[in-house]
Amino acid sequence: MAEQDPSAPVRFMDLQDPRYAYMFGFLQADGHLSQGRGQKGQLAAEINVRDIHILREFQQLTPYYSSITERVRRTNFAEAHHSATWSLCSLEARTIVNEFGIPYGKKSFSVEPPRTDFSRPDYLRGIIDADGSLGWTAQGFPFLSLTSASTAIAAYLCDYGKTITHRERTISRNTRDGVYNVCYYKEAAQLLAAHLYYDGCLSLNHKKANADSIQQWIRPADMRVAPPRRRWTVQDDQELLRLGDAAAAAVALNRTEQSCSMRLWRIQSGHVLVPPQ
Repeated sequence: MAEQDPSAPVRFMDLQDPRYAYMFGFLQADGHLSQGRGQKGQLAAEINVRDIHILREFQQLTPYYSSITERVRRTNFAEAHHSATWSLCSLEARTIVNEFGIPYGKKSFSVEPPRTDFSRPDYLRGIIDADGSLGWTAQGFPFLSLTSASTAIAAYLCDYGKTITHRERTISRNTRDGVYNVCYYKEAAQLLAAHLYYDGCLSLNHKKANADSIQQWIRPADMRVAPPRRRWTVQDDQELLRLGDAAAAAVALNRTEQSCSMRLWRIQSGHVLVPPQ
């Protein structure tokens, strides 16, 4: 995380400040920037009232007038959903966040990490707090995941996550709703959660509690560690196509027949493009 000079003046949305990096990531994922007539508009974030503390932190960090309101309404998931909304109307503030990468209107597919220096773990924690999950699987394993429609955000988490966990993740949109699901399990989830949710960080209380909780998991002595995933190279794909047979390719490429069969199907069905030799 970026080191701060306590004597330096605080600038709104200085993304090298961990608090603003977190706030920006959270708002980029779960906020909405709308534009009205003339210079009118609003930056707003609506969340469950249990997390209202984070909106109060945003209000404290914002040197412009902003408000927090509450409402109870019926939703598809609850008869009485109690939410809190933070709203900011200042044109100057909206211009700053817009220039850093929160577009007006729909944004889920277009948002990407800021193109300026920023505190990386705090920014990602804001993204995870807004659009991610962490805790325990049904089998009792630690996990940390992100659901995002943005290619740039999903790819950035994979890149940063590899640096911290040394585990590689690849992304593809799921067929049901066209979003990316990036998941880390077991020790990888513990490492990434401990890195992002450090002591004293700005975060949702229940997400920080979950991040701390999953650190207690210890791999059973009889549970094997899966070896690093072996990626397919262009040369592997070309040899697989040349042979055209999963069993023969398994021997030639030192892979399982099932792996070769699935890869061959993906190539032949157009899910993977292989350049000609």
